[in-house]
Amino acid sequence: MAKGKGQIEIKIGGIATTTIRIGLVGTSPLISHRFSDRAQDKILQKQMKTANKAMGRETKNPEQDYKESLYVLPDGRYGFPLSGFKNAAVDACTFMEGLKKTVARGAFHIIDENNCGLVVIDGRPTMRKDTVRLGGPGSPADIRYRGMFPTGWKTTLLIKFNTNAISPDQLTQLFNAAGFGVGVGDWRPQKDGSYGMFEVQGNGKK
Repeated sequence: MAKGKGQIEIKIGGIATTTIRIGLVGTSPLISHRFSDRAQDKILQKQMKTANKAMGRETKNPEQDYKESLYVLPDGRYGFPLSGFKNAAVDACTFMEGLKKTVARGAFHIIDENNCGLVVIDGRPTMRKDTVRLGGPGSPADIRYRGMFPTGWKTTLLIKFNTNAISPDQLTQLFNAAGFGVGVGDWRPQKDGSYGMFEVQGNGKK
């Protein structure tokens, strides 16, 4: 822009984007934590004061709880929200010198190749049983049945990124930091656990 009297010069930077595939492999089991439609309906009924108190507590169905904890793609494959990996990478900026969360959040995006907000998880889940206390120590205990993918689970992310803001090497380092210090799913490192950890297996331009 030409600079005249009383004006300042403004330089507009361009955006150069490209895509890269980053493969991840689980270094600890991944606990799936899908919030089932049934559980959402219960909360909605309580909020709308339409719940039938006379019915009492619903009988536990471990197999149903386990299945409902898993994310399933329309074609039947298992998945996990891509937003979980995006958020993990952004939060991992805490461990990266010179890369701010605000910059990283807009510097790359995980492409939703399956049009359902999920990335495919390669692995066979099993049922796990845990005792949880949602209200903290001293609160009533509850038994949870959830799906868990054993160590070695895999996924591949298709990432579109701004090469003027972040490099492929930085992306690789960021996801490695995310896998070690943040994780995905329940009981991940970010939540004082050690599940849902991963590392970059390989990457390359599409």
